[in-house]
Amino acid sequence: MLTSIMLTSALFLLAQDAPPESPHQSEGPRSESIMRSVEQGLIALADMQVEDGSFGTGRYAQHAGVSAVAGMAFMSNGSLCDRGRWAPQVRSVVDFLLGHVQPSGLIAAETSHGPMYGHGFATLLLAEIYGSSHRDDDVREALARAIDLIVRTQNEEGGWRYQPVPADADVSVTICQVMALRSARTAGIAVPRETIDRAVAYVKRCQNPDGGFRYMLREGPAAWPRTAAGVATLYYAGIYEDEAIEQGLDWLMANAMPGKGTARQSHWFYGQYYAAQAMYQAGGDRWKNWWPAAQQTLLSRQSSNGAWVDPHVGTAYGTAMALISLQLPEGLLPIMQR
Repeated sequence: MLTSIMLTSALFLLAQDAPPESPHQSEGPRSESIMRSVEQGLIALADMQVEDGSFGTGRYAQHAGVSAVAGMAFMSNGSLCDRGRWAPQVRSVVDFLLGHVQPSGLIAAETSHGPMYGHGFATLLLAEIYGSSHRDDDVREALARAIDLIVRTQNEEGGWRYQPVPADADVSVTICQVMALRSARTAGIAVPRETIDRAVAYVKRCQNPDGGFRYMLREGPAAWPRTAAGVATLYYAGIYEDEAIEQGLDWLMANAMPGKGTARQSHWFYGQYYAAQAMYQAGGDRWKNWWPAAQQTLLSRQSSNGAWVDPHVGTAYGTAMALISLQLPEGLLPIMQR
């Protein structure tokens, strides 16, 4: 067990040592239908940004997580704060997030729902921004404090949950923190090895014998969004070959193939976001079989105005998650490169 943990740490750290500007490999030119869909989606998403730079409505108004994934949707198209067609939108999101860093390091507006979800996504965005420029001291300071909060609030099981206290954990919130930790480590922010070791151990313990992942350590059924998140967690922790990954991927192929009606609709955009990343990292036949079906399903769900509607979190969230998934093979968001 000790050898496995040491190897996990080494893989995580070595995986982060490549410079952020390392060349990426695209999957080749996109079809006209994909390019048109992305263009319409980005225009629709830009129209949803409110004056303070945030995204989200209703109970998710001014939500750090929704705002962050919207920002990453524009970054997936090649824009940053100071360059690209969508630079004004990205900069406004970053300004909004920086304006809502709490004294504890938590990134959350007052209306935030499930603040550690939002904190994980917001920290990831700041890490991606900082790793792409290293020129913004305000971003570095906020990022370092946000990472410190993640490290401090990991619970005894090795995971995280809704609130920034080390009291409970679930797979869904844990993946958000692991991605933030990985991106921050790439950007040069210190991440303790023990934090990653414990997160990996926690996620593996949440896997059922059939390969699917349950929500928490206690017994429960597997579901495809949390299984996708579980597999993605292991990849982003620096593990690329492991029985737990293979079993999880097999479970997803058998139970959640896009377009076959096997995947439940609840949390569909969230699940597809992580499933696409897991299959992309897996590559090979799994990616070749998954991606065409995922593309077609995403296109079929796009509204005539260019947006995607998520009935739970809102249209900005659904649109951003769909856009990140569709642009994943372009490799313009460093965290999602192979």
